[in-house]
Amino acid sequence: MTVAVAALVAFSVVLARLTLTPSTASADIAGANLQPGKSLRQYAEEYTFLAACKQVGGNLLLGAPFGVILPVLVPRRLRMLRMLLLTIGVMVFVELAQGALVEGRAFDVDDVILNTSGALIAYLLLGRRIGRHFHHLAESDQRLAAERAEKAKRAKEQESAAALDTQDARDAGDPTAAVGPRSGKPSLRKPVSRTDPRNRANALARLRVRFGDGFSSRRPRAPRRP
Repeated sequence: MTVAVAALVAFSVVLARLTLTPSTASADIAGANLQPGKSLRQYAEEYTFLAACKQVGGNLLLGAPFGVILPVLVPRRLRMLRMLLLTIGVMVFVELAQGALVEGRAFDVDDVILNTSGALIAYLLLGRRIGRHFHHLAESDQRLAAERAEKAKRAKEQESAAALDTQDARDAGDPTAAVGPRSGKPSLRKPVSRTDPRNRANALARLRVRFGDGFSSRRPRAPRRP
């Protein structure tokens, strides 16, 4: 997207230099043309072949960048129609500026037609593929971002549900719902109670296994004096 915007800005600068530069040599012969095809007939009848190709080809090339850059910037729906309308709007504005402000230049509807034709040809040959590829990559990135956000949301909801279940169990007096101090998740180990007789019996059993059957938890009594 950034590359397309930069290319559009650079093309706008070139377009302004080519179309809004005064032409003192043609100041006396320049005239507005509102009749479609009039300038094209003039190119064919009065111009040489090379000069006619230069005029027609120059206007076609001048509109070609619109057909390559705009498909990347405009939405995918009705992309060709949007591109054509934007091209026509820009070129009509340029022609009006030429006729009103620039010396030696005039509004010519055939220039608008040739510029738009160049944009359409460039779109059909190259711009359509570039725009389709770019929008496909953008949709893939958006899909991946949505999947990551959904996974993060689910994980957060699961953590919140586990925390609520643990809190409810603790409020209900369940001793197995101990929460680890670091992870904040329910611990699988039961809390140890020193006053529980079962814990004392298990500890005594382990000590008897370690020190022998003669181990006793009672302190030995002192012998009686005679």
